[in-house]
Amino acid sequence: MITELGHFALILAFAIACVQAIVPLVGAQKRWSGWMAVGDTAAGLQFIMIAVSFAALTYAFVVSDFSLRLVTLNSHSAKPMLYKITGVWGNHEGSMLLWVLIVALFGACAAWFGGNLPPSLRARVLSVQAMIGVAFLAFIIFTSNPFLRLALPPLDGNDLNPLLQDPGLAFHPPFLYAGYVGLSMTFSFAIAALIEGRVDAAWGRWVRPYTLAAWVFLTIGIALGSWWAYYELGWGGFWFWDPVENASFMPWLIAAALLHSAIVVEKRESLKSWTILLAIIAFGFSMIGAFITRSGVLTSVHAFANDPERGMFLLGITAIFMMGGLTMFAARANVMQARGVFSLSSRESMLLVNNVLLGVAAFVVFVGTIWPLVSELFFDRKLSVGAPFFDKAFTPFMILLGLVLPIGAMMPWKRGQMRRALGKLIPAAVLAVAVLGLAWTLQGGRSLLGPVGLMLGTWLVAGALTDLWSRTGTGGVSGRIGRLGRLPRADWGKAVAHAGLGVTMAGIAGVLAWQTEDIRVVQTGDSFELSGYTLTLNDVRQQDGPNYRATVADVALARGDRQIATLQPEKRYYPVADMPTTEAAIDIGFLRDVYVVIGDAQDGGGWAMRSYYKPLANWIWGGALLMALGGGLSLSDRRYRVAAGARKAAVGARVPAE
Repeated sequence: MITELGHFALILAFAIACVQAIVPLVGAQKRWSGWMAVGDTAAGLQFIMIAVSFAALTYAFVVSDFSLRLVTLNSHSAKPMLYKITGVWGNHEGSMLLWVLIVALFGACAAWFGGNLPPSLRARVLSVQAMIGVAFLAFIIFTSNPFLRLALPPLDGNDLNPLLQDPGLAFHPPFLYAGYVGLSMTFSFAIAALIEGRVDAAWGRWVRPYTLAAWVFLTIGIALGSWWAYYELGWGGFWFWDPVENASFMPWLIAAALLHSAIVVEKRESLKSWTILLAIIAFGFSMIGAFITRSGVLTSVHAFANDPERGMFLLGITAIFMMGGLTMFAARANVMQARGVFSLSSRESMLLVNNVLLGVAAFVVFVGTIWPLVSELFFDRKLSVGAPFFDKAFTPFMILLGLVLPIGAMMPWKRGQMRRALGKLIPAAVLAVAVLGLAWTLQGGRSLLGPVGLMLGTWLVAGALTDLWSRTGTGGVSGRIGRLGRLPRADWGKAVAHAGLGVTMAGIAGVLAWQTEDIRVVQTGDSFELSGYTLTLNDVRQQDGPNYRATVADVALARGDRQIATLQPEKRYYPVADMPTTEAAIDIGFLRDVYVVIGDAQDGGGWAMRSYYKPLANWIWGGALLMALGGGLSLSDRRYRVAAGARKAAVGARVPAE
């Protein structure tokens, strides 16, 4: 009964979304306030109905209702409760239901908290958001129904993919989807603005919180996915340039560009057309990610489904929204005239450089991701594009971005002197060069990768601190320190986010330049050296888990005569899924990780073991968390909650309603 209720609620949500897509849009065009108000009510009802549907599916997984096809394929009665719940979105159908739930949630937030928006703009935003909901609800109902019953239910299920039975993967998809789908709101705001023919400072202030929230969620989601790949897959890496990884990274890059571009719209009413275009493209990349994950056109360990028919449906949705949005942009962009004028030596120019670097970097990732498909379709050649291409083509743009960011943050609006901004950054530059020299000396003259990465990281962190300090004005040190606490949260958020990028860059460079790897067969009781540490295999035993059997090793980690830790890497076997997994054991330190993986027993005795010494590994995810924290601080700035109501009716380009 509960399952049928969930199915009915899903269909009802589809009907409500259809009403929301049409009625407020017509009302805004005709200036009928009653029709425009329908959007607010419909957005709330649509979210409630989809939430009921999602709750019904979750209930079916929790109670192990194997009469439901989806539960049978993705759950098992012996599975821990956490993974029963996460099994709801650990598959194609359930993940799409989560997708539309978040679409509806963002639309409902615009209705509930958008009281400061002009009624016509809010109505159009809610209508466009509902159109996205209609498309994906139709996709679920007609091609990916999660509520299909089995005529003869089995006694137990097939279990969830063992790779997904991990805390990192329990929370990674919801955060990632919140980021993906959050960009739908920027798309809705952009299309609504194109319909109205108006983009002004108030619009830039309204759209920034949604963009910032989506970017923060994407940052957390990508970081969780990277951390999961690092410790779960047993390969010791943090980023594989996998197509699905890239599909989440491209919207992140475009959203970062959009954030900086929206600042220019808000402060100077410039780059309007560029900002609208970025808003459209950002959501386009999110839908491309959904297509790549579910179509099977590109091979990925992260893929949910391999179904060309459903992939074509998603491709059609992507084409309709992107072609529609870009066509409207081409027809209306000429009325989005920039009002602010700025010189080449200004913050606006530096933010434009920032946008170009992020945009080109995203394009490089897109080309590398999609090229195998293009090669096979048009040249009948199968090839793969791996890390060497991305490292060489992508890295230079990130280095330039790291060099530019502190300078851009110090430049004044409209017109300034580059020399003055650089003068304030001299201490940061001296510190960065000193770190470069120190790292080069300590490493013994090997690759420049590590020293340059530490230099960039130091430059970004010191530049962010310099920017904060410069905003305290002049006077005594104690007075300026007191003023630091009174700075707007957006200023703190920017500094923390930029510093986080520097920490991540330093971590990536440290791991890639200085990590060491050891692969060998180890007998019980044997010891070996790894970058100044001693690892001893004390014991290997068998252990039963809730729904798996595990081979567990006890590995003592010591440095000199001091015992540091006992690591317990595992190799698990899930009998229901007939699949093995690797659980790495990691001794985490501030400056390094020691990473150990146990392999199979060898014919001649002993066990295969792989171990790594990874300098600065945790700086990668620590920096990502700092970036997310910086975004959260900016999002909590009071100006986003209060000043959004200070719209200027006379400002902005207008075209007559058609």
